[in-house]
Amino acid sequence: MDLSSTTDPTDRPAPTTAGDGESGSGATERQSVGEPLQFVTFTVAEEAYAVDIMQVREIKAWSEVTRLPNQPEHMRGVLNLRGVIVPIFDLRCRFGSGLTDATATHVVVIVAVADRVVGILVDAVSDILTVSAEQIRPVPEMETRGDKDFLKGLATSDDRMVAILRLDALFDLNELAADGTPESAGTAAEQ
Repeated sequence: MDLSSTTDPTDRPAPTTAGDGESGSGATERQSVGEPLQFVTFTVAEEAYAVDIMQVREIKAWSEVTRLPNQPEHMRGVLNLRGVIVPIFDLRCRFGSGLTDATATHVVVIVAVADRVVGILVDAVSDILTVSAEQIRPVPEMETRGDKDFLKGLATSDDRMVAILRLDALFDLNELAADGTPESAGTAAEQ
């Protein structure tokens, strides 16, 4: 499956919402008109996750990134994607399961989060999941971890549970500059 384009990854119009408070989710607008919801599904540490298809800009094979100093462990570095500097985040590490030993079989999903473009390193992209809003179940209350904030809901695909991610809650967007690079990288370059 190739969702890539030959143009700048920021050229696609940003998804809009109908006042749900989740910047760039796109789901609320489609729910209001009763259309099915579509998600790109992928695996991380043998678990299935999904993001709103309207947030996905491109899917590309893993390639080495330029590491930046003083970044969180889950921030793998930056990638020059046709002139756009894109920060790449290791989703396995972000979920507390250690760094991904990235190989050519791993995939980077380029996504729009609010007004930024970022890449998430995953094990493999699986499929497109189409569900109705009624098929998305709420995340059960969990007292031990704050991971629930990252999850929009749960859906079933082929008898497997898929966790739908809220990318805006997964990354601290205040730490990213408008061009997608970490603020600390921009500050260091200015000095």
